[in-house]
Parts: sequence; C-alpha cells; structure tokens
Amino acid sequence: MKRIGIISDTHAFWDEKYVKYFSTCDEIWHAGDIGSTEVAERLNEICPLRAVHGNIDGGDVRLMYPEILRWKCEDVDVLMKHIGGYPGRYDASIAHKIYNNPPQLFISGHSHILKVKYDEQLHLLHINPGAAGLSGWQQQRTLVRLTIDGNAFKDLEVVELNR
Repeated sequence: MKRIGIISDTHAFWDEKYVKYFSTCDEIWHAGDIGSTEVAERLNEICPLRAVHGNIDGGDVRLMYPEILRWKCEDVDVLMKHIGGYPGRYDASIAHKIYNNPPQLFISGHSHILKVKYDEQLHLLHINPGAAGLSGWQQQRTLVRLTIDGNAFKDLEVVELNR
C-alpha cells in the first residue's frame, strides 16, 4: 500500500503547504511544468519524487526528468505526461500509447484544470491535479492525494491550497 501525492504546474513556485500535505506520502508524482530544479529538489526532500518535464521547463529540468514516464506502483500500471489531454480527448502526442497499451492510471497536467475522470472505454483512471503554482488563470491552486493498494485506488482527495 502506497500513499501518493500528485502535483503539477508549480512553475517554480514553492509553498510550505507542499510539506504539510505530502509529508504523509510515500512518493510525490509531479506531472510537469516544475519550473526549477530547486522545486524538484525540495519536493524530493519530503519523499521520493517521480516527475516528467513540461513545456515551460528549461534544459536543466529536462535533463533530470523525461517527457513520458511509465512504471508500476503496487499492481497498477501508471503513465504520466505533462500534455496528455483527458478521456475522449487525449493529446495526439500520447494517444497512440494510451490506446495501444492502456495504463490503469494516466496522469497529466498542463491545462491547470483539476480533473479526475474514469475512462469507461479503456478502463483507466485519469488524474490531472490542476495547478499548484501561481502562474496561470486558475482561481484555486490544487493537488491530489490517493492511496494505491494492490490494484485498487483508495482515499482519493483533492487539496485546495488557497484555503
């Protein structure tokens, strides 16, 4: 059983609330637009960080993190890419991977729109944790936490950082 913190679009912004909400997690997954190596390093100090780079990330972050990441967490096949779309409208840059070999969990960022949606056709859970940084048009900064137990998703919660 693993407790996971999911974050995206920090755009180099650090908030001490990340420590508060991720300190009980086993891993943090960042879905891109990290913005700086410093933010990545500070998240990694809380607990192990898995991340992909996003479209605003510079060469230093791109050297640290790939564009696409796929791995197993417990018994769940996880795929993460910054620009990924969502069920019914996957981005062309990742759609072929999703349709040819669907993961059980697909994580993306980029839109700054919090979205947790089950893809009935492919039997996968899609999570976009919204944006945790200050850059962008979002009125509420968010992140997501969940527990993966074997192949089950439990205790999924959305954390609103503005409150």
